[in-house]
Parts: sequence; C-alpha cells; structure tokens
Amino acid sequence: MNPPKTDARRHHDPEVRGFASDNYAGAHPEVLAALALANGGHQVAYGEDAYTDNLQQVIRSHFGPTAEAFPVFNGTGANVVALQAVTDRWGAVICAESAHINVDECGAPERVGGLKLLTVPAPDGKLTPELIDRQAYGWDDEHRAMPQVVSIAQATELGTVYTPDEIRALCEHAHAHGMKVHLDGSRLANAAATLNVPMRMLTNAAGVDILSLGGTKNGALFGEAVVVLNQDAVSHMKHLRKLSMQLASKMRFVSVQLEALLARDLWLRNAGHANEMAQRLAEGVRAVHGVEILHPVQANAVFARLPHDVSERLQKRFRFYFWDEAAGDVRWMCAFDTTEEDVDTFVAALKEEMAR
Repeated sequence: MNPPKTDARRHHDPEVRGFASDNYAGAHPEVLAALALANGGHQVAYGEDAYTDNLQQVIRSHFGPTAEAFPVFNGTGANVVALQAVTDRWGAVICAESAHINVDECGAPERVGGLKLLTVPAPDGKLTPELIDRQAYGWDDEHRAMPQVVSIAQATELGTVYTPDEIRALCEHAHAHGMKVHLDGSRLANAAATLNVPMRMLTNAAGVDILSLGGTKNGALFGEAVVVLNQDAVSHMKHLRKLSMQLASKMRFVSVQLEALLARDLWLRNAGHANEMAQRLAEGVRAVHGVEILHPVQANAVFARLPHDVSERLQKRFRFYFWDEAAGDVRWMCAFDTTEEDVDTFVAALKEEMAR
C-alpha cells in the first residue's frame, strides 16, 4: 500500500514570539541564502570541500594566522571535543558552578569526554584568579583528578561579560600553573558587540588556547566550530572530533553558515541587535514595580525576580524559563530577530500581570 502523498506545509505560527532562548529563533535569511548557494553538485565529504577550506581563511582573519577551525554539529559537542583536546585521561577542568558545561550538558564533558569538572561558586558567573585557586592544587596527588584546564564562558551563563584584561589575567594565571584555557564562546559575538572589540581581543590576543565558537544562537540553522588557537596545546583534533560523533559528512553545509556569519559583519549585526533588544527589555522592566533585575545586562539576557504566580500567568502568553523556580528567578533572552514591538508588547503584558 502506497503512503499518502503530502506536501510540506508550515506547522507553526510565524507570528508567535517568545523570550525563552535565542535558540528559538529561525535562521537568518543571509544564512539560508548561503546554504542554497552551497547546494547542488558534488563536493568532497568530511571537510575536504571548498567551503570548509575557505572557512579557514575567514577564521584566521578573526583569530590570527595559526587558528584552525573544526566545524561540529552543536555547542555541547564543541565543548566536549575541545576539552578532550586539552586534557589527559586523568585531567580535570576548573569552571564556574553556573557554567553551561556543568549544569546544561547532561554530564557530557564527564561521561562522554571522560574528564572531571572542578567547580567554584561565581555569583556573577565570572571566574577570577582567586576563584581558580580554590581548585588549582594537587597536581602531584594521584588520588585527585589533575587540574589541567580553566574553562570560562563569554558571555557567561548569567549574561555577564569578561573584559579583555580580565581574560588576559585569567590566562596568565592559568598558564603560570601549567594549565590551558578553554573559552565557551556560544555567545562570543554578543560579548564582542557589547565591548565593541574584535573577537580576537577576547580570545587569542588574551591568551586563550582553544575556543568553542557559536553559530546557532547568532543566526545559523545549526553548527558550531572548535577553533584551535594554540597549536601546541592540542593533539589529534581530527580523531577526537570523529570519536565524539561530531564529524559531519556534508560539512560544507556547516562551514558555509559560519562563513556567512563571519566573512563580513553579519555576526556583529545579529549580536548587536540582540543586545540592544535586551537593553530595551531591561529598561522597560526596571519601570515595573515589584520586578528586580538580578545581574548586569551585558549581552542578550535579562535575569529577573518576580512573583511566581505572575511568571506562570505570563508564561501562558510568552515562552520563557524559570532559572531558579524556588526563588522566583527567570531568564529572558533576546535574539537577532527580536523586534522593538516584541519587547514593548512583552513589557506591557508584564505590567498587566503584575497589576492583577
């Protein structure tokens, strides 16, 4: 019996907007156009295609002449591959308790990557040399996982941003202890846009050894990259990527998206707009009595505290997540396609629910 023939059709209302995650947004039209450009004909699989080759030049224009990009499917995959590349089997990674690798990756760095996470409390999401020292010891103790890497996120999980000087100080401190530095840059573009600095000032120029470079949160359909900044710090990246199930056979479709974002200024336009919308949202929320903004709004995230019942009612009108449900803390994210009208409509709805 032949299956019924059906046409592809839209299954969602494109007018529905939310503030749950920048992953909720679709792909930027320029990225979709680049995908269409890369389609058709045959290209060599597994990264030996013209688009992945050209991506290397684009990456070096941002991160220096020795940088090398290894496209992967997703952010967790990028982090797991990157951290494996800079640790031994007995190695450990120092990170903030709130780090994405610790709280939002289902234990993948430890279960898949086979490494230990050594966490420290960081109220604003940012590590300091003093916080690193809480876990930076015991290198000769065979009973303890060896601290080999410091991992930071830029922007952090709490929406805060490291300055270039802060990253440089962390890198110098880590390197002085013989440790390497990994940067989770799923929102690196947002941080660079906030600080108005090139991405290299937050990475290779500051001493970072290896980078997980985000694309999806900034307008890509899918795809990120591990960018090796210090070639002496890593080994066997190709094998680690394949072993970790992050080697795309049709890699041209990952690479061309990153090229579309990075070859010109699309990455900066997208990130800058998302940041501007977060600032607009924060300004509107500050005017609402009874709502507290919890952290500095430095990227595209707004963290707030408000009555639990208000959040539950508001969630029926707009999607967003509780960050700490017991405390009443929520997170609101803006994306490259968030509009001023989206923000203003949300703030008006918040005012209505707070007044009930």
